Amino acid sequence: MSLKLVVVGGGSTYTPELIDGFARLRDTLPIAELVLVDPAAERLALVGGLARRIFAKQGHPGTVTTSTDLDASVQGADAVLLQLRVGGQAARNQDETWPLECGCVGQETTGAGGLAKALRTVPVVLDIAERVRRANPDAWIVDFTNPVGIVTRALLTHGHKAVGLCNVAIGFQRKFAGLLGVAPERIALDHIGLNHLTWERGVRLDGKDVLPELIDGHGEAIAEDLELPLSLVRQLGVVPSYYLRYFYEHDNVVAELKQQGSRASKVAAIEQELLTMYADPTLDEKPELLAQRGGAFYSEAAVQLVASLLGTQGGEPSEQVVNVRNGGTLPFLPDDAVIEVPALVDASGARPLTVPTVEPLYAGLIAHVTGYEQLALDAALRGGRERVFQALLAHPLVGQLDLADQLADRLIAHNREHLAWA
Repeated sequence: MSLKLVVVGGGSTYTPELIDGFARLRDTLPIAELVLVDPAAERLALVGGLARRIFAKQGHPGTVTTSTDLDASVQGADAVLLQLRVGGQAARNQDETWPLECGCVGQETTGAGGLAKALRTVPVVLDIAERVRRANPDAWIVDFTNPVGIVTRALLTHGHKAVGLCNVAIGFQRKFAGLLGVAPERIALDHIGLNHLTWERGVRLDGKDVLPELIDGHGEAIAEDLELPLSLVRQLGVVPSYYLRYFYEHDNVVAELKQQGSRASKVAAIEQELLTMYADPTLDEKPELLAQRGGAFYSEAAVQLVASLLGTQGGEPSEQVVNVRNGGTLPFLPDDAVIEVPALVDASGARPLTVPTVEPLYAGLIAHVTGYEQLALDAALRGGRERVFQALLAHPLVGQLDLADQLADRLIAHNREHLAWA
């Protein structure tokens, strides 16, 4: 099988992590042609050079090319991976800053900052997806672009062959496997919720749920990673994702963020250092510094997902945690909502597995944020201050008239150049 993959946003400093996974797992996903597409030609040249050296060092027979021409690049593509950031780290820095002025969490995917990112991103992604569909209607689109849930819902609503992917679940799988001293393939997760709003309600080792023993024996290490109290993890009896901090400890997190400064400023500094490293013609592997950039294990999750969608492993369905259309899986949500759950994935797409009844403690918050995501998507598609205001008012991290008013004005002011209607 000769596969062509395209990475949109291929000039990202994170791309070498993806390239490393493609090189190591070439038997799982035999790529003949990999095209990195990005409008930032200078960055793209540096990343593309390192990508070719990584492939060469690991003996990968595929070719790596770079291009700023999306339409030409997606011709004949079997799969297109989206990992773009509209507005770059500068826009992210704003997302993480102006909400704090109103006493709200400043974060790139959650709360008001996440809404700003959705408004900037959805129209761009839909344009890209339409161009992919014109070039090859059979191509799969894998979205890693945040906010993944809203972006994936936009893609599916517009009829695209798309699956959303996040690295939270595979990160937990790897973490739990390490704590238990077993191979990651032996661990399966009862992962439930929305993108960046999930809980691990079960951890199955060879089919047996070992979550209670995991919390008893390794609760401190788990809680430390989450930056949540061990008492909460024990009280819940589940492992919430890191992003639940913004809901469970909102005021404490706001105070921390005001003191620490934005994550974007730290990432921007890391990126500059990485680009200097990438320019070194002797570098032929991903540098250790890349681990601080975020997105660990994304490459392995991406390889597993694309391999299943393209049937490179014989066509048998595999169980993976993805972002997929609800379709009645969680009966308290609309069918067209996008949820993040284990699914069976093959060439026909991703089909959510049956989910046990979701406890009200989680179902209530899931339903609340789903309502916000529906309004956020409407605002991204149709624009207008009133729709932005309504989405903010519906968000559980905002939810107050004065805050929604203030945040709507700030959001529009800081993103005017990216909003066609503003």
